[in-house]
Amino acid sequence: MRVLQLHLSGLVITGVQTVDRWQKRLGRSWLLLVLVGCLVLWGASPALAGLKDDRYDGEIFTLYAGNGSLVPPKFTLAEALKRDRPTLLVLYIDDSNDCKAYSAVVSQVQAYYGKAADLLPVRLDGIPQKSAYAETEAGYYYKGVVPQTVLFDASGKVVLNEAGVVPFELLDTKFREVFDLLPRTESLDLKRRQVNEVTTEIAK
Repeated sequence: MRVLQLHLSGLVITGVQTVDRWQKRLGRSWLLLVLVGCLVLWGASPALAGLKDDRYDGEIFTLYAGNGSLVPPKFTLAEALKRDRPTLLVLYIDDSNDCKAYSAVVSQVQAYYGKAADLLPVRLDGIPQKSAYAETEAGYYYKGVVPQTVLFDASGKVVLNEAGVVPFELLDTKFREVFDLLPRTESLDLKRRQVNEVTTEIAK
């Protein structure tokens, strides 16, 4: 009977010592895990970016406009201006809330005019820094504010050069002028102007 009690006491003592060691190890592990988690969250602020802040979280045309087909552009500005088509140049950066919101407007323009015009969203930090630019280079049109929107007609003449967010309605109006379409006040559909207004009145 005494031998059994000693063995049981020994087991109890051994068990308590083992549990105590594991508690110390687990305590250290939890502390290390908490420290690592804090460091990860502290250094991961870009992952917390959103539409209404100036944090980088990826390519804005893919994330906020749902349109990865716009980037990278298929042509340089110099190449686009040789194609005898209207060209819309948009200078932007990925960590600007204005540019994030504007990406959806540019995508909407593509839905209406993408088959007849060239759209060139150009990331500003991708433009080489030089003291001077030629008129066929995107850096020539930058005014120090993003987004920067420049619309060229088919001959390469600038018909719109605006810094900041440009409403879709203004872009649509300018495109209608470039393509000689009816103004927005007369038609929301994209219809060409009638060549002979008198004939049109008779036809009605």
